[in-house]
Amino acid sequence: MNKTKRKIFETSLKLFSEKGYDATSIEEITATVGVAKGTLYYHFNSKEEIFNFLIEEGMKLLINSIEIKISKCDNVLDKIKAVSLIQLKAVYKYENLLTIVMSQTWGNEAINIFCREKVLEYISVIQKIVQEGVDNGDLVNCNAEILASELFSLTCSTLIYKRKANLDEINIQDLYKEYEKTLFNKIINK
Repeated sequence: MNKTKRKIFETSLKLFSEKGYDATSIEEITATVGVAKGTLYYHFNSKEEIFNFLIEEGMKLLINSIEIKISKCDNVLDKIKAVSLIQLKAVYKYENLLTIVMSQTWGNEAINIFCREKVLEYISVIQKIVQEGVDNGDLVNCNAEILASELFSLTCSTLIYKRKANLDEINIQDLYKEYEKTLFNKIINK
């Protein structure tokens, strides 16, 4: 991605996160980036295309993070723990992306449907891990799709917790230990 496209990407991500998709205009994006509309339209055909690119690339990044991390894990429980830790870290590293995802998942507009599809693709990666654990007896017998959605919800609830507490930093290790005490001990087949 060239420098101008990256700047458009980063600016749009920030503006969509802070103001929402509908309240952010192309004019505001170009003014903040410091480029002419023609330059923006050289890289993206519309605001919706910018949005779709942000969500597509952002969710790919999260999926790739999971796939890289779990490839180094020896068992399903370690994979689930790795996914949970990645999600906790994502609350800080990708807060704007997650804010957009959470705010735009609901509704029936094209951007809502697109965003929801990307979230479901992400959850399906987690679902495969859970299903592997259920199939091999490492995890309790459960609906893998529901548990995968619950694991994704950790990201959402952590972001809400961070915003509610108005925290710039949450001790990720402390949160992770809470997840170990509550969630992980419930899903392991003993």
